[in-house]
Amino acid sequence: MDYNSKIKVAIIGAGRWGFNHVKTAAEILNPASIIICDSSNKSLKKVNEFKPDIITTNNIDDVTADNKINAVIVASPAETHYSIAKRMLKAGKNVLVEKPITLNTTDAEELLNISSTLKLKLMVGHILLYHPAVLKMKEGIEKGTLGRLQYIYSNRLNLGAIRSEENILWSFAPHDISLIQYFTGSNPVKIDAHGAVFLQEGVEDTTLTYLEYPGNIRAHIYVSWLHPFKEQRLVVVGEKGMYVFEDSAKTEKLKFYSKGFRKVNGSLEKFEEDYKVIEFENKSPLREEHLHFYNSIVNNMEPLTDGRHALEVLKILEEATRSLRRKSDSQAALSLLDN
Repeated sequence: MDYNSKIKVAIIGAGRWGFNHVKTAAEILNPASIIICDSSNKSLKKVNEFKPDIITTNNIDDVTADNKINAVIVASPAETHYSIAKRMLKAGKNVLVEKPITLNTTDAEELLNISSTLKLKLMVGHILLYHPAVLKMKEGIEKGTLGRLQYIYSNRLNLGAIRSEENILWSFAPHDISLIQYFTGSNPVKIDAHGAVFLQEGVEDTTLTYLEYPGNIRAHIYVSWLHPFKEQRLVVVGEKGMYVFEDSAKTEKLKFYSKGFRKVNGSLEKFEEDYKVIEFENKSPLREEHLHFYNSIVNNMEPLTDGRHALEVLKILEEATRSLRRKSDSQAALSLLDN
């Protein structure tokens, strides 16, 4: 579909990740349909060097005042997401916000209410739900390839980039929470998180979060930016087999293992076959996310990663954070007793 006559998009924030949005928008739309807003002249210069015909501005008022802009992508720092998204929604523009949608559920609920009242699209950038491999796994779960879902675990590990405005849980884990929510189709009944601080006071560098879902489905998420190598591994275990998705691998990113245990004459017996590589289309998840956003506007469809989905993920992040703080307070109290 040619979106140029139907979409004019503004991208607010053209930094490290925001520039990926710029490049992706430029693959889909003509320069005349794109405007970039950033407070940094250095970032805007990079955009101008990339595509001289794209309009750039330092002034966010240029975005709100342009009635032709009907789509806004917010890729600014997380602490600005709420205020910018609210401003854009009130200006009558559909909004895609990078994760996390806001820093608390109260603000997210307000954005959800505004978008609902004004009949605008509110979408969050949980990009992995637009990854072709993830869609293959979801298809397998729904078709019963895995049988009853049992356990999901995710490792998202790397060395840096370290942030001071948010801990590793809020930086890395939203991706994995969104995936687990997508696969289970439900909300957790219990959340427990453990973390450790090494580099900056009060900012966890590594966390391990346990989730319990209805139907005896369990999950854990291990994230760290203090790790010797990059690993992005997701394992989905069912009674008939297991998916292993390694986005950081160069080849064979998605595998299906037909292995596990089954009851035979009242006894558990192991079954095990060699894995099969699951092929999927080589599509850019970010491009698919953009297309989904534009399509939801043009065809008035609710986005897959809509405001309600974003709110569910945010509630899990908040509860995991409370769990971390309770353990931190308990450790501090024990330390005082020891002294």
